[in-house]
Amino acid sequence: MDKRVYFLMIVSFIIGMVELIISGLLDLIAGDLHVSIGAAGFLVTIFSLIFAIASPILLLMTAKIERKKLTLIFLFFFLIGNVVSIISPNYSILLLGRIITALSGALLIILCLVMAPTIVEPKYRGRAIGIVSMGVSGSLVLGVPVGLMLGEMFSWRAPFIFIAILTALSLIGVFFFMDRVEPKPAVPLRLQLATLKSRKILFAHFSTFLYMSGHSVLYTYLKPFVQETMDLSATWISILFLIFGIAAVSGGGLGGTFADTLGTKRTIISSILIFSTVILVIPYTTFFMPIFLIALVLWGIMSWAISPAMQSYLIDSSPETSDIQQSLSNSSLHFGIAFGSFVGGMIIGKLPIEANAIIGGLFILASLGTMLISLKSSLVSNKASSTM
Repeated sequence: MDKRVYFLMIVSFIIGMVELIISGLLDLIAGDLHVSIGAAGFLVTIFSLIFAIASPILLLMTAKIERKKLTLIFLFFFLIGNVVSIISPNYSILLLGRIITALSGALLIILCLVMAPTIVEPKYRGRAIGIVSMGVSGSLVLGVPVGLMLGEMFSWRAPFIFIAILTALSLIGVFFFMDRVEPKPAVPLRLQLATLKSRKILFAHFSTFLYMSGHSVLYTYLKPFVQETMDLSATWISILFLIFGIAAVSGGGLGGTFADTLGTKRTIISSILIFSTVILVIPYTTFFMPIFLIALVLWGIMSWAISPAMQSYLIDSSPETSDIQQSLSNSSLHFGIAFGSFVGGMIIGKLPIEANAIIGGLFILASLGTMLISLKSSLVSNKASSTM
């Protein structure tokens, strides 16, 4: 495996941490900047939405720019966005900093995912995507405890200082250790978007959206879930989040390995089946901690094992538009996080907390249906799309 893949994983981890790193510090931000908790929470929401929308647009706009140069440019913008957040004297300036980091980070994550499979042999493609996915998954699940620790020890600005330092080091690393990566020949936008007329492609993206929505319905509210069903202390809750984070990070790597060895289709279907089963039964495991921990670990692994296999599946299904498919897949994932969090918030407080798990599991089961539609769709629709 090319060692540069691991460097891309580190870069993706740093970029991804910014999305949720302030989730545990909303009260500190609200108090310091004299805004409501809801307004502080909007800093997370706007980041996720921009992240989902901007990545395919920016990827198309920068299609002809050499990838190392493009990475350096947007790492610089990402650094600027974090500096703006650090020095922000009021809410509006902090919001501006979040917008800058979301726009630049959206493209950087995709660049890491796109470059990884191009710098390894074809037989390692799934594993390369899986390794970078480990960085993405690790950032999303470990960003909250890292931000909480730094924020409580120093201030809510401390996490941004930490990210700015890591970004500066990444700039140096990319400049000295990454080789030039020429962009693929540009495919006209009309032809790229035409692939969405293919049921095979469209329903694969729907599957990503649905399974990540199901995950977020429960994960976003995991803390109140375990508080109400298990009456755990704050220390135990922190340990559970750490265990889940380690499992999720390993899931990305395992998913890529299984995609290369077992095949993408078998990996996706089996992962969704295990994933949905675990989410649906997890309310019935809370009576005994060891059983709950097994379910939690399986949940963490499966939640991120699907992504690298899905990326490889999309590359195989539409190799000529693989870059935009990876970008759209990433957008589907982040739309799923935003939508699942919204649905979970609508449920909590109105229904028993266990309902979040049931609704989440049903979303994941629905993703199995859409994935089966994708797998059974003939290649005729793909060919028709490519000739339009």
